[in-house]
Parts: sequence; structure tokens; C-alpha cells
Amino acid sequence: MSVDASLERRAETENRNGDGNGVVAPSSTHRLRLNPNTDHEPDSYEDLQLEFSPLLFSSLEQYLPPFMLNTRRDVKVQYMRDILLRYSNESERNRVQKQREYRQKIMLRYQPLHRELYAMNAEKFFVPSFLEAIKNNTEEGFRRIISEGSPGVYTFEMLQPCFCEMLMSEVENFEKWVYESKFRIMRPNTMNKYGVVLDDFGLETMLDQLMDSFIRPLSRVFFPEFGGSTLDSHHGFVVEYGMDRDLDLGFHVDDSEVTLNVCLGQQFSGGELFFRGIRCDKHVNTEARAEEILDYYHVPGHAVLHCGRHRHGARATTSGRRMNLLLWCRSGVFRELKKYQKDFSSWCAVCQHEKKERQRVAVAATKLEILKRDGNHAP
Repeated sequence: MSVDASLERRAETENRNGDGNGVVAPSSTHRLRLNPNTDHEPDSYEDLQLEFSPLLFSSLEQYLPPFMLNTRRDVKVQYMRDILLRYSNESERNRVQKQREYRQKIMLRYQPLHRELYAMNAEKFFVPSFLEAIKNNTEEGFRRIISEGSPGVYTFEMLQPCFCEMLMSEVENFEKWVYESKFRIMRPNTMNKYGVVLDDFGLETMLDQLMDSFIRPLSRVFFPEFGGSTLDSHHGFVVEYGMDRDLDLGFHVDDSEVTLNVCLGQQFSGGELFFRGIRCDKHVNTEARAEEILDYYHVPGHAVLHCGRHRHGARATTSGRRMNLLLWCRSGVFRELKKYQKDFSSWCAVCQHEKKERQRVAVAATKLEILKRDGNHAP
């Protein structure tokens, strides 16, 4: 009997001690499958008020044991919520609650300039070539619109100029409101001193749809080893570069499984991205190989898609101003499984080299042992 089947049979027996109405009693035995039920179409949880992202519940549903898949949605929510609460500590839940309250304060006071940005409108947001590729949803179709300048760095035309202009003016309007109201806001990350978190003033739902319907199809094909098919949350923000803004960005990796980076525009020179290969934590500061070195020059409306572990930075913007939309896409399932992972040779170049070297040494040792045996048996 497989490990999955054994756990499921045990959990099914224990969870029959519910209230007789299909409600599963809270239990420390609630478990997820090790492998997803890929044929199962998960429910949507967008209409529910939940402590965690609705997309996280949809993603986790495919990992539910078979006896849970066809139960009522509220029963599945209870089951998954019990698991999530077991694995999220109190300080994290407090942080999420404070963030929710902070965002509510902003959205009660801030008046959007372009309300049409706050709901997904694919035909107005995206260029036709990108929409066609997403509609066809095949690797062949994706590769027709994508260039891969270096292994794991994918570039393509994505956003229409009118969307870029609207988003930049919305950001400027929000920054003006922040200045006039003296409202203290949180910056996108610890490295950027300028820029805004788009999720904080109402764009979270639209960006969730962007990730779920337009980025996940791509990441499922190009980043399966980084949880590309189970993306369930995001951090969306705009960064600003210029002589009176951030000038450059140091060498780093992102807090994401998959990163979308799109230049919105304005007049600028310099500011190119530089990529230096994918590494695990242990090898993050090792030298790049020749094939991993790439300098990318921003084009307004064009996107760069890469895994979060891909080391990169931004050179100095030498004139003008540049705005970029960033979407850090994350997978709770991948992060949980990664805690138990020890072998990163499927994507870290140094781990790959070390594994091959161990195999070479082992083969050489085996050959030597065989030769010794043959020599001892020789007449």
C-alpha cells in the first residue's frame, strides 16, 4: 500500500467521527496528499472572507485526500483551514491581521483615479499576441511569443501602452495623496526606498487574477520545479528609478517562486537588468558561468519572467525616470515541501556539478574495485 493510500485510509476512518452532517471534526490528523489530484477541478473561494488567500485554498484542494474532494465547500474550507492554522504561527497571523487593517484604512480614504484598473479587463490590458498565447495555452504557443536570452529568463511583449500610462498615473496620484494626507506607507521591500505596494490601495484582486489566469499558465510550463503550477499568493508593487529616486538595485534573489517584471515606461537611459544564474541558498554567492550571464535592456510594455532564485540586479539609471511593475508570485505548497528538500540539483547549477562529480567519483571507484577483483582472480 502506498504512503498516500495508508494516510488517506487512516484519516478517513478518524474523520468519520464528525457531527453526521458532513462536518469534519478538527483534528491533528488532517493531512494533505503528497501528490496532487491533477484531474480534480477545485472550487473557487473568492467570495469568502478568509484568513488566508482564496487562491491558497483552491491550490490546496488538489492535495486533499480523495474522500474529501466531493464534500461541500464549507467542509473543505474547515479541513484546509485546520491544516493552515497548524502550520502558521501566531505572530504570522497577527502580521496578516495588521496588514489587513492597514489596507482597509487606506482604501476607506483614498479615491482612485482610474477605477477601470481595479477589475481585470484582458482585452484592454494586454497586447493581442499575449492574449492569443494564453488562450491557446500550449508550450508551442508560448514559445512563439517568448525569447529566452539566457537559461530561465523569458521575455515577451505583454502590456498595452494605455494600461502602462494609466497605472503610472494611478501610482502618481496615490503618492500625491500620501504626501498631502501625511499617511505613512510601507515600501515594497527592504531594498527599494521608493515605489508603492499596489495591493495596499485596492489592486489586490486584479493582481490575483493576473497571477492566476495569465502567469500561472506560463509558470506551469516553464517553472514546474519551483511550484509554478501551484502559485497561490502574490506581492504586487511598482518600483521607481531615477536621479531623484532609487538609482540601482544590488545583486539579490527575490522572495518569490516566480517573478514578473514589466517596464511601464517614461523616458530613461541605463537601468538594465543583469542576470547571473539560479542558485540554492548554499551556493547563492558562487561565480556565474558564461551561459548564465545576461544583460537585459528594458522596453516599455515588455515583460521579464524568471524564478525567484535567479540571481539578478539593476544597473544605475543614468537619466530620466523609469517605473516597473513587479509581481512576486508564491506557492505555499512549494514552500512547505521545500522544507524537507535536500537535493537541489534539478535547478542549482553548482548542485548539479557537485552531483555529477560525486557520480563520477563513485563510478571510478567501482571500476577500480572491479579491476582489483579481476586482478586477484587472474591465473
